[in-house]
Amino acid sequence: MANWVLGLTGGIGAGKTAVSDALAEKGICIVDADIIAREVVAPSTFGLNTIVDKFGKDILQDDGSLNRAKLRHIIFTNDDHKSWLNDLLHPIIRQATLTQLAQAKSTYVVLAAPLLFENKLEQLCNHTLLVDVSEETQITRTSQRDNVENEHVKRIIASQMSRHEKRQKADTILDNNGSLEKMYDNLNTLHQELIIKAQLT
Repeated sequence: MANWVLGLTGGIGAGKTAVSDALAEKGICIVDADIIAREVVAPSTFGLNTIVDKFGKDILQDDGSLNRAKLRHIIFTNDDHKSWLNDLLHPIIRQATLTQLAQAKSTYVVLAAPLLFENKLEQLCNHTLLVDVSEETQITRTSQRDNVENEHVKRIIASQMSRHEKRQKADTILDNNGSLEKMYDNLNTLHQELIIKAQLT
């Protein structure tokens, strides 16, 4: 893989999408791990066909797409099923990710992944960027955006790698506690630095 890869991550409500959208507007190719995870189980894919072979057609919606809620229920109540699914999908997702990263034509390419460190995707990256906000900001923004209770957001945060651990692992931290304008200003500066890093590598 010849392209210079920036791993982009951030906890829920941190603003990772705002950063990836801004970089995309600058002409940077974005490879989104969440989108790939959905694509590899789209109708008629090897991934979905294998899941149907394992769990039966009841795992499908009426339109032939994967019933994610039903699959989540199955794997959360059975560790063997969860391991089987991970063993099936992780290699497919990894290969699709590598293919998209290699095909990118921009100065550098972004691998955007909420679970970048948890899934060890930083191993595919030359540099990692954490979009960081306080837990209070995460709770406020997410509860307002998704119209959910604060306690629900707290449970999601508790299920993710801690902010402290992510900060220790990241090569660069982009503070997004303030205004979007301030974050964009800092991102513009960082973008120029990343172009230089990519060109020098």
